[in-house]
Amino acid sequence: VNTSQASQRRQPSARTGQAAGPAAYGKKGNRMNIGEAAHASGISAKMIRHYESIDLIKPSARTEAGYRTYHENDLHTLRFIKRARKLGFALDQIRDLLSLWNDAHRASADVKAIALAHVEDLNKRVAELTEMRDTLQHLAQTCNGDSRADCPILQGLAQSEGEGGRDCCAH
Repeated sequence: VNTSQASQRRQPSARTGQAAGPAAYGKKGNRMNIGEAAHASGISAKMIRHYESIDLIKPSARTEAGYRTYHENDLHTLRFIKRARKLGFALDQIRDLLSLWNDAHRASADVKAIALAHVEDLNKRVAELTEMRDTLQHLAQTCNGDSRADCPILQGLAQSEGEGGRDCCAH
């Protein structure tokens, strides 16, 4: 069910006579379907089902017909996951962070340790990406970019790391 179909099926609000949007479902007792939850959280319905299948989120409530339903607390969790993914946390780290987020007796030191470990990983990845960029930039600067077959970029790509300038492109 896509979001536009779900919107068309919404019942008009008794007060305004207009269909209720996802924001109206945050009130106590109100539920939304997976399409509405996807729209409100910014996470696709497919990913919501995936997160449920890997136990990252708790199984959703179901209607008598078996359709998933979500409440405002579920949206908070989905938005938390989206933000954590945007910051590059791995699913296992997010699982740990969610566990800590839901633990009123957590130690903030545990959260900080996960965050700092992730920062360290990000710094390593930034260094690797910087090295790749610099290498490619150097190779591109050494190439004449003309009609000759000789190409330092291809030669550089054909070399294994640490191989230096040996002629390795004669294949």
